[in-house]
Amino acid sequence: MSPDGSPPSAEEGQSPEYLWIGCSDSRIPAEQITGLEPGEAFIHRNIANLVCNTDLNVMSVINYAAAMTPKDLGLLNPWLRNIRDVYRLHEKELDAVADQEQRYNRLVELNVEEQCRNIIKTAAVQQSYAKNQFPIVHGWVFGFHDGLLKDLKIDFQAVLNDVQKIYNLADA
Repeated sequence: MSPDGSPPSAEEGQSPEYLWIGCSDSRIPAEQITGLEPGEAFIHRNIANLVCNTDLNVMSVINYAAAMTPKDLGLLNPWLRNIRDVYRLHEKELDAVADQEQRYNRLVELNVEEQCRNIIKTAAVQQSYAKNQFPIVHGWVFGFHDGLLKDLKIDFQAVLNDVQKIYNLADA
């Protein structure tokens, strides 16, 4: 929290005192169990709350929680490269946004859109959709200033058709 009690802005970042590595089981809400408020714990979830030294995701979380700095993050550099790639893909649009916070917010939205696209590229999603017309991928961004979810209105069918030109795995 900021000194005035408001949530920190995007530029202020986060500096929680706790790291929670928990199961992705939806019945285990980290903040409710611990009694912590949003922003007080850095939270990572995976199936069976595993910490394997070959899991780049959990190792990145541990390194990030230990470092909490925008500088060279060692193990995190390849992980963050994906976000930097999103910036590269949309560099002109983002560079045209003068306000740093608005630019950051737009990068967050573009990153969510790209991650939705990555989910739609997977064989599991394509095969399930071909068979069951399910799942349909949505993209939402949490607004730190207003506490609301912003629906990015991902056009699932259009993205699916677009990615299947290259990543058609529905028949795999």
